[in-house]
Amino acid sequence: MPKATWKDAVIAEDTAFEEVDGNVYFAPSALRNEHLRPSSTTSVCGWKGTATYYDVVVGDAVNKDAAWTYVDPKPAAENIRGRVAFWKGVAVTR
Repeated sequence: MPKATWKDAVIAEDTAFEEVDGNVYFAPSALRNEHLRPSSTTSVCGWKGTATYYDVVVGDAVNKDAAWTYVDPKPAAENIRGRVAFWKGVAVTR
């Protein structure tokens, strides 16, 4: 079961996931929302669309823009709509 951790805290864990471009995208129900804080950062992928970001927060530690989601993806990426992926030191294990 894929699990995302940072600073010894579980950020997401679930068997229902999608993998795209080597990234595991977790379902919203798998997220521990107390560790996610919306960020104002966005980026654009040519085939997925516009990504919005979250800071990952554990205690007083903040990992800026360490998670992202495609709220309204392009049709080719519909399978990851609303799912969240991680980077910047957040460990994703299977």
